Amino acid sequence: MTRALPGPTDHVVVVGAGLAGLSAALHLLGAGRRVTVVESEELPGGRAGRLDLAGYRIDTGPTVLTMPDLADEAFAAVGESLYERVELIPLHPAYRACFADGSSLDVHTGAEAMAAEVERFAGAAEAAGYLRLRDWLQRLYRAQIRRFIDADFDSPLGLLHPDLARLAALGGFGRLDARIGRFLSDERLRRVFSFQALYAGVPPARALAAYAVIAYMDTVAGVYFPRGGMHALPRAMAQAAATAGAELRFGEPVTRLERSGERVTAVVTDAGRIPCDAVVLTPDLPVAYRLLGRRPRRPLGLRHSPSAVVLHAGTDRTWPHLAHHTISFGAQWHTTFDELTRAGSLMSDPSLLVTRPTATDPSLAPPGRHLHYILAPCPNTDIGPGPAAWSGLGPRYRDTLLRELERRGLHGIEAAIEEECLVTPADWHARGHAAGTPFSAAHTVAQTGPFRPRNLVRGTRNAVLAGCGTTPGVGVPTVLLSGKLAAARVTGVPGRGGGRPRSSPAATVPERAGAPAATGTGAAARAPEEPFHRLTAAQEPPASVPGTPAAARRPPPPGSPTTPTTPTTEDRTG
Repeated sequence: MTRALPGPTDHVVVVGAGLAGLSAALHLLGAGRRVTVVESEELPGGRAGRLDLAGYRIDTGPTVLTMPDLADEAFAAVGESLYERVELIPLHPAYRACFADGSSLDVHTGAEAMAAEVERFAGAAEAAGYLRLRDWLQRLYRAQIRRFIDADFDSPLGLLHPDLARLAALGGFGRLDARIGRFLSDERLRRVFSFQALYAGVPPARALAAYAVIAYMDTVAGVYFPRGGMHALPRAMAQAAATAGAELRFGEPVTRLERSGERVTAVVTDAGRIPCDAVVLTPDLPVAYRLLGRRPRRPLGLRHSPSAVVLHAGTDRTWPHLAHHTISFGAQWHTTFDELTRAGSLMSDPSLLVTRPTATDPSLAPPGRHLHYILAPCPNTDIGPGPAAWSGLGPRYRDTLLRELERRGLHGIEAAIEEECLVTPADWHARGHAAGTPFSAAHTVAQTGPFRPRNLVRGTRNAVLAGCGTTPGVGVPTVLLSGKLAAARVTGVPGRGGGRPRSSPAATVPERAGAPAATGTGAAARAPEEPFHRLTAAQEPPASVPGTPAAARRPPPPGSPTTPTTPTTEDRTG
């Protein structure tokens, strides 16, 4: 049993209404705690926010949703179901991979479909290797999920478990690229199952093979898209928390924490003082440590993941060869990782993620228009250009990326752009993200598992951290788990789903007079809409089709026969 907070924990204040904070809030509510969620923005979501730009509804954070059952655990804690509140659409293909030699591969999550695609792409021997790789990925996931991912650590001794031997026997402590190479000889295929290491901030040649678990989530468990955009997930979580009795306070930046000895006694915002018995802090680590007035001692400073430049482009046309998610690989794969993680320079031959959400949900753009999200990894501000340099560098790099996409077949892309928003490391830095990266601390060996910044901080007896900087790490599934693990530190009872019945009647999200409108540019911008804090859970429109049983709305397992989804123009997220 991992250590829980000592003393009373009846009223918990959660700072931040991102995915980690909302997950913690739901699990705490399910355990009978009174919960207040305080968020500086006017909407929930945190990194998974939304920007409304001239009729384009833009997700400002993650665009890939995997492992939705981990989100459903948080809803289940209060007797609800993710699948009743959000319509999830399985993506077929999960990705389309395009290579510099002109070849392309559709990444399917069904075993038979993907084996057939690999055989078409690279031959029967590689298809057989893929099936062996898939089996290994499944066994790797089972060896890690409950003991090493969905787990709090009080010390490295927590690793001493039979599952550690199982993980070692599977080769989890070798190198990712070499392990994938045992199954696949085609270098292009190896990229498809190892590029995910970039999420962890480590090149595949240096990443632990254990991080192939991310490839399991993407290529085996399936990729989904919530109708209404990724922001539909945190919005539904906030609705469920309000229904279960949480007080949600938006547009209230936290200015400081009041303390008495080693206990936090109140959270102070621009709007007033909120007494509490415990606090869950979800801002990025530097902000959380600054609020606490202390940081853990580490023999070496934290190393951070690469950052990203993101161009959100609303266009008057699209390009048929783009899937919902398209990865455009450059030829110089190994050079790219060296540039991003060692040299600190922009990619000379970029590998890019192009997401076209309107391929699945046309309602995210005005009629006849299309939305494209172009993500280019770049060095973080610790080793690459600093925040000030991006004011001039950003527009120039935007032009470079558009020229490269034009060369790769997106003919006329610059002329097609009607509305755009460019996000650079300077914007991430302005939002308080260390090293100007939204991907937080890299998952090096010294920053993984019990060696990652812990969710308990010495010198404060009733505060817990959650989010991508702490246990278990970066990514939507792991951030949701971080909220659950933080809640378990408060309650002493690890959550496994189930929860209590749904509260009734619906709780009202408090209205605050004179809440300031969000301002700014880049990732921080928020266009006014119906204020979230003015709606009750009962008034909020459902995010899924009303009247349909939850079981019918649960997305089919990857690889099962499905009827193609026909997107509608009706927005069901409210």
